Amino acid sequence: MAATFFGEVVRAPCRAGTEDEEEEEEEGRRETPEDREVRRQLVRKREVRLFRRQTKTSLEVSLLEKYPCSKFIVAIGNNAVAFLSSFVMNSGVWEEVGCAKFWNEWCRTTDTTHLSPTEAFCVFYHLKSDPSVVLCQCSCYVAEDQQYQWLEKVFGPRPRRSMQVVVLTCRHVSDYKTSEPTSSLHSPFLKALKTQDFKDPPCCSLLEQPNIAHDLPAAVLSYCQVWRIPAVLYLCYTDVMKLDLITVEAFKPVLSSRSLKGLVKVKFNPCSS
Repeated sequence: MAATFFGEVVRAPCRAGTEDEEEEEEEGRRETPEDREVRRQLVRKREVRLFRRQTKTSLEVSLLEKYPCSKFIVAIGNNAVAFLSSFVMNSGVWEEVGCAKFWNEWCRTTDTTHLSPTEAFCVFYHLKSDPSVVLCQCSCYVAEDQQYQWLEKVFGPRPRRSMQVVVLTCRHVSDYKTSEPTSSLHSPFLKALKTQDFKDPPCCSLLEQPNIAHDLPAAVLSYCQVWRIPAVLYLCYTDVMKLDLITVEAFKPVLSSRSLKGLVKVKFNPCSS
């Protein structure tokens, strides 16, 4: 396995792959009908589903096909979600347009559409005064085998290149690779990673190699790079991964970006956090 700068996993050629395939085929021949049924049920249970809680109906098309947008802002993780709630969603009236349901190792939602707000770990909104602005708050874990499902259900088979995507998330400062002593790092701090088609100046310095993005943020950025969608990831390195006011406020410089500037009514100095 190898990882690109965005962090998506690429399979490297390996002669051992043939042996692994033969072992999988042998295991498949040993499986009983009951084993296969359990496997099918598990795959079905791990399917990513998008629906509207208001109508209790599943979305028949991808979210951004049903709600085309010019700006798509994605917050992944508790601190990024809290930042959008405090500084962006409080500056306008937002309407819920969809909700994603997951079942995996770390996220267990029910099998019905009657999700309570505490179970709705991944919710989508659009701005009532400008429906072309769509926002996602995702505070749950999206497993590796569910990330492409999420991308397909959200972006669709032929995503629009005219939109701009902004992703916010956090990583522990111990994951940051640098030649400088770790004692010199003043966390939390922001780094940016952008696709080739994102032309706006980022609000902080770019992420240096060999650092990479991980998990769903990496999947979103890689997807946008492939489809030539302008996208930027703002990655906050912090030593506190639980909900933390200082970490939440570390995202403040992003409010001065072109993508978020018009969404925030409160004036502030991005350097005064």
